[in-house]
Amino acid sequence: MERVPILKLGDILIISIQIDLDDQSVLSLQEDLAGRVVATGARGVIIDITAVEIIDSFIGRMLATIAAMCRLLDADTVVVGMRPAVAITLVELGLSLGGVRTALDLEKGVAALEHVRGRGATR
Repeated sequence: MERVPILKLGDILIISIQIDLDDQSVLSLQEDLAGRVVATGARGVIIDITAVEIIDSFIGRMLATIAAMCRLLDADTVVVGMRPAVAITLVELGLSLGGVRTALDLEKGVAALEHVRGRGATR
């Protein structure tokens, strides 16, 4: 099983998902991310799903769960790079991803985190 790498940029952790996600890899990501948020004191998490072509209900729920977990650990989460087909699938599955911020790309995701944390100007 491949693990999803977690990169650190300042006080932001960046997860770029480049593999096909299965249930076990998402559970491993959740555990790895929780440990990294605590270990680094990260204030923000960006999950880049640009390469994700298909998402099922479990993966969708886990994205919401990961965002909620990060909030409890004092880190805001933004999901970036969602493809139109993935958005359509999530809506068709009835998954609203409540509480999960989204942005079109990594740059806008970083800006969203800076705005939420009060460090950046509104664009």
